[in-house]
Amino acid sequence: MANKITDMSKIRKVIKLHCNKKGKLFISKHLSLSRNTVKKYISLFELLELSFADISLKTDTELELLFTHSTLEAISPKQQQLFDFFPQMERELKKVGATSYRMWEKYISEHPDGYQNSQFRNYYNKWSNNVNPVMHMNHKAGDKMYVDYAGKTLSIIDKETGEIKVLQFFVAILGASQYTYAEASLSQQKEDFVASVENAMCFFGGVPAAIVPDNLKSAVIKSSRFEPTINETLADLAEHYETAILPARAYKPRDKSLVEGAVKILYRRIYADINEEQFFSLENLNERIWDLLDSHNNRKLTGRPYSRLELFNEDEKSKLLPLPVNRFEIRYQSFVTVMQNGHAQLSEDKHCYSVPYQYIKKKVKILYTKSTVEFYYKYNRIATHARNYKPHLYTTVAEHLASTHQFVAEWSAPRFISWGNKIDASVGEFIIQVIEHRNHPEQAFKSCLGILSYEKKVGKERLINACKRALDYKIYNFKTIQNILENNLDSITNEPEEDQDLPIHGNIRGNNYYN
Repeated sequence: MANKITDMSKIRKVIKLHCNKKGKLFISKHLSLSRNTVKKYISLFELLELSFADISLKTDTELELLFTHSTLEAISPKQQQLFDFFPQMERELKKVGATSYRMWEKYISEHPDGYQNSQFRNYYNKWSNNVNPVMHMNHKAGDKMYVDYAGKTLSIIDKETGEIKVLQFFVAILGASQYTYAEASLSQQKEDFVASVENAMCFFGGVPAAIVPDNLKSAVIKSSRFEPTINETLADLAEHYETAILPARAYKPRDKSLVEGAVKILYRRIYADINEEQFFSLENLNERIWDLLDSHNNRKLTGRPYSRLELFNEDEKSKLLPLPVNRFEIRYQSFVTVMQNGHAQLSEDKHCYSVPYQYIKKKVKILYTKSTVEFYYKYNRIATHARNYKPHLYTTVAEHLASTHQFVAEWSAPRFISWGNKIDASVGEFIIQVIEHRNHPEQAFKSCLGILSYEKKVGKERLINACKRALDYKIYNFKTIQNILENNLDSITNEPEEDQDLPIHGNIRGNNYYN
């Protein structure tokens, strides 16, 4: 195939055999190379005036630069000095704060007659891209927002204990304008990560078509080349904001090279200032970060007459989707079996909520936020309640309960007292005493129901009389009323007996005896 690049190991063998006085025909047959290819590499080797020892010391990348020229032009000593500097530069650029401009300054200080910055960068790009070609990515306005955490952490000091708390540094950047958002957060857990992503969209004033996170657990539960498993909370956020999650490929940092580059820039423009200051709260630290961030976004882009903010306002802001009215609330989930009384308990608050009685003894899923509690059965929502944080109480919708349960659910002390008073004041008074002589009002409700039901069984008048006699006895329970009615004691009136004269009898002393 024309212009096919020969493996560098074969070029080394060509040079070695040539240095060992082997002929071109022998080398061609031995290495399965065409005679013209062998001639080309031998001619280049002789033109460069290098020894085989010099060739052995060079890397494959350096060797490729020397031997893949289409024309037989020699590498000048000036270029050779440049290529020798590049491996050192490649390592230095991996360090925090290093830039190609600073590396050029170092190079030019060592070689005053060397290449100027533009040529220096051009040669380096060719040198580095020969081994690892980079896919060029065209960023469309409003298309993607790249998010990531910086490798370096931040910190605040606890005023009370003096303890240093380590914080994470979150960065988000829009693809087309490179408009950047950053903040410090307490952790990389899903709650903090989702909150940071949402804060970024609120800062940009709109929603991108897609969010590109790294493969951290708060974003991707299980990575895959074809269909990664997105964290459920992040997926809920994307559904709320009507956007998509497109995780970067694992171990492919160039998929999110923009945010990687933004992190490096912010190391120089934010870290340098923050590291010299002390902060005692997350709020104060973020205020300082946002001040420096404004300066970063208003700074002119290299070689361009506009800033990130200007580019964002002019080209990208209008392309973002509008923000929803309400902010996202993280949903938590748990599973529980509906109790016999038609309620299910949210264990975190120890509060019980009603569900339709058809789901008694069924296992349901609870999805809850700070403000709502939802119940699902086989992916269908069966009940929704406002969240109540008071423990050991019930939140009940009457329609959820069976007819018998609905009647029981309506039991209350005022209801029974009112019911008794409608019959007679004495009945109402007895009901009050029954309720007050129990440790808990609900313990008396069945007794009250039994007492009041006698109105239909024996009639209103007998019940009134029974309650009056029971109030005299001062024994307040259902059994007392039952005994009075069964023994017809309600019909005995308490009339005073008339005074009677004692009969005359010889054994009776009479009144005068005591005078």
